[in-house]
Amino acid sequence: MTAAGFLEGRRLQMARGVLLQCIMGGYPEARFYGSDDGDLALVPDPAHIYPLPWSQQPRALAICDADEFSGESSRLSTRGQLKAVIARYAARGLAPVVATELEFFVFAPNPDPTQPFRPPVGLDGRREDGFSAFSISSNNGLRPFFNEVYECMAALGLPRDTFMHEMGVSQFEINLLHGDPLLLADQTFLFKHLLKEVALKHGLTVVCMAKPLAHTAGSSMHIHQSVVELGSGRNVFSDDAGQPTATFRHFIGGQQAGMADFTALFAPNVNSYQRLCHPYASPNNACWSHDNRAAGLRIPASSPVARRVENRLPGADANPYLAIAASLAAGLYGIENELEPTAAIQGEFEVPDSLSLPCTLHAALERLKRSHLAIELFGKEFIEGYIASKTLELTSFYDEITPWERRVLAAQA
Repeated sequence: MTAAGFLEGRRLQMARGVLLQCIMGGYPEARFYGSDDGDLALVPDPAHIYPLPWSQQPRALAICDADEFSGESSRLSTRGQLKAVIARYAARGLAPVVATELEFFVFAPNPDPTQPFRPPVGLDGRREDGFSAFSISSNNGLRPFFNEVYECMAALGLPRDTFMHEMGVSQFEINLLHGDPLLLADQTFLFKHLLKEVALKHGLTVVCMAKPLAHTAGSSMHIHQSVVELGSGRNVFSDDAGQPTATFRHFIGGQQAGMADFTALFAPNVNSYQRLCHPYASPNNACWSHDNRAAGLRIPASSPVARRVENRLPGADANPYLAIAASLAAGLYGIENELEPTAAIQGEFEVPDSLSLPCTLHAALERLKRSHLAIELFGKEFIEGYIASKTLELTSFYDEITPWERRVLAAQA
C-alpha cells in the first residue's frame, strides 16, 4: 500500500483463503475458508509499524491482525489464536511470559535445489568446515553481514540477549529477551524476515529449514515459558520458599497432554521430521526433565524467580504465533484441569510409548485429525483448515521421486 493510502486509514482487504494458502501457492477447497471466499480486513497494529532499514527506498512493514468485518478476529488467523490464548490466561488473573531461541544457517546462494547447501566463502577466502561451534571468532568471515543484522535489529527495536555459533556448519542462534508472548511472536517473525532480507544484500542465503544439511544438527525454535500473576508479576511456578508449585506441575502435565496432538503445529513441514528422527538435541518425546536436553520438556537450571518450562520440540520452520499459542494453550489446559505430569526423567532413558510423538508429517496430521483437545482449544474451522492446507503440501511432496529412490531402488528386482 502507498504511504498516503496507509496514512489516510484506507482499509486493506484480503481474501480469507490466503490464510490457508499452502507453501507451494495453492489452496484447499473453498469450503475450508467459506465457500464465497470473501474478504477479511487487515488491521495494522499501531505498536508494530517498522521502517525497513535495509531498504534503499523508504518502505515500512506493518504487522496486521486479520479481522472479520464484524470486528472479530478471524478464526483462521494464527496471531488471533495467540491473542485468544493470552486472553484466557488473563481471565484467570495470569499472564504467560515467553522467550524464543531461534537457530538458522547462513549459506552461499543455492540456485540449483538438487545440490546441497554450502557455507559461504568467508573473508579469509575459505568455507567453514565445521570446527567453529561456540567459538568467539567463528563468524568473522561473515562480520559485514552480522554487523548489518545488529544495526537493523537496533533500528527496529529488537532487543537481543545472546548470539552464538551453533553446532552446525555456518549455523547460528539468537536468544530473544523474554516478555509478552504476542510481542515475542512478532519479534521472532520480524527477525526471520530481517535475516533473509539482509542476507540477500550480502549475496548470502539464510535458511530456517528444520534440517537443511544431512549429518548435521537441525535448527530449532525452543520456547521458554513461565506464568506470572497479573499486577504483582510473581512467578506462579515458585512458592514463597522458592519451591516448585502445583501450578508448575499442572502446566507440565498440560504440555505432556498436548504435545502429541499438537506435533503438526510445532513441526509443520515434511523436513521438520528429518530433524526429529535424528534426535541429537532434537528430542521427539513428551518426557520432562531437570536440565536434560534429551527431554522434549526441559526445566533449565535457574533461580526460583526464573523457573520456566522449555518446549524443545518446535523447529525454526514453525510459525511462531501458532507454536507459542499451542504450547501455552496446552499448559493452561493442564492448569485448568489440574493435570499431573509423569515422573521426571534423568540421564539416559527410553521413551515410553505413552510419551512418544508422531515421527512423520502424515502421522502428525492423522493425530491432529483425531484430537478433541485441538478442536476444543483452537476451534474446528482452524484445525480442519490447517490440516487441509498441510495435506496439500504432503501430497505435493509425494508427487516427486527423490534422488535416493532412483539411486538405491532402481536396480532392485
